[in-house]
Amino acid sequence: MLNKFRLLTPGPTPLPERVRLVLARDMIHHRKSEFKEIRGQVQQSLQTLFGTSGTVLPLSCSGTGAMTAAVYNLFAPGQKVLVVDGGKFSQRWMEIALSRGLEVQSISVPWGQAVNPEDVAAALKADPSIAGVLIQLSETSTGVLHPVEAVARITRESRALLVADGISAVGLSPCPMDQWGVDCLLTGSQKGLMLPPGLALLALSERAWACAEKQTPGCFYFNLVKERDNVLKGQTSFTSPVGLILGLKESLDMLLENGLEPVYAKQWALTMLTRASLSAMGLELFAKKDFAWGITSVLLPDGVDGTQVLRLAQEKHGVCMAGGQDHYKGRMARIGHMGWVDWADVAAGLYALNDSLRAVGGYSGSRDYLERGMAAYRAALEGKPGVPLPLVYN
Repeated sequence: MLNKFRLLTPGPTPLPERVRLVLARDMIHHRKSEFKEIRGQVQQSLQTLFGTSGTVLPLSCSGTGAMTAAVYNLFAPGQKVLVVDGGKFSQRWMEIALSRGLEVQSISVPWGQAVNPEDVAAALKADPSIAGVLIQLSETSTGVLHPVEAVARITRESRALLVADGISAVGLSPCPMDQWGVDCLLTGSQKGLMLPPGLALLALSERAWACAEKQTPGCFYFNLVKERDNVLKGQTSFTSPVGLILGLKESLDMLLENGLEPVYAKQWALTMLTRASLSAMGLELFAKKDFAWGITSVLLPDGVDGTQVLRLAQEKHGVCMAGGQDHYKGRMARIGHMGWVDWADVAAGLYALNDSLRAVGGYSGSRDYLERGMAAYRAALEGKPGVPLPLVYN
């Protein structure tokens, strides 16, 4: 073994040693006072992370489970929802909504682009009976960051609830749900929260809770009103994933040690490092304008087998990255720079991608791509998160 293994996928992500040590502790009982105290501490930290004064529900499931819980508790069969369809996971919104018996309308957005908020406004104006707008904050399949804040300004003026999938965004880029007016924000444990998969988190606005209280959930396991009432008593409806909750406390302690701003600054700087280096290599960034802060998707040159590139990157260099999905399978690399990942990990991933690309007959447009990437990284740390650097687009 010449190389350490580096996990640079958009989930799961690497686990910090502090979290791994907590996960290795002896089991404690989920109904005793010790765990109740820990749950209370976790709840306070989750409210800070979500930017809400409301209750954040830990759910023992994947992120898709939280998406299902949101749809089945907020909407009744026969109601209409509007889905922003711009990637693999927005299609999951559609599938879940249809399984609930909802009438689905959609705004089709080309993969790699963000929705125009005015299109959402036009759809809601054309059909005031729409009960909800389902959107990804960060579309994991494309690396696009949708303008959820702007969309929330529109939905607040309508009866439609805004339900945002923040699975690859929470803990990586800002989304203060109360301030923005998001009605439902959800995420999973395996990305920005630096935990194994298996835990989801979900929070609702006051008007979303009002809707949930009027609904028959349609699912015995996912009853959010019942779950909220139990959480407020320091309990859960069913057996808690004790180890993951203990790990969550540790990861939240790490994320909030110095506040969220340094976390977002780091994520933005890693994004600039990645985008600047890939641009210098002569590769085409997939999300050109509205891009996520935890994942960068890049198109590979025509004639290059992306599956072979990623296989070589892992076998030769020990770097595991993700490929494209659906019609972009074999044509794209998706580089995760989220959670317990730093500049050295990203630099190793970029080198592995560059070397593997050339090994299968591709090209690199620059020998100093890492130097240019690190220059962008340093400049981003000195600047304001969210403000793009001209260097990235050279």
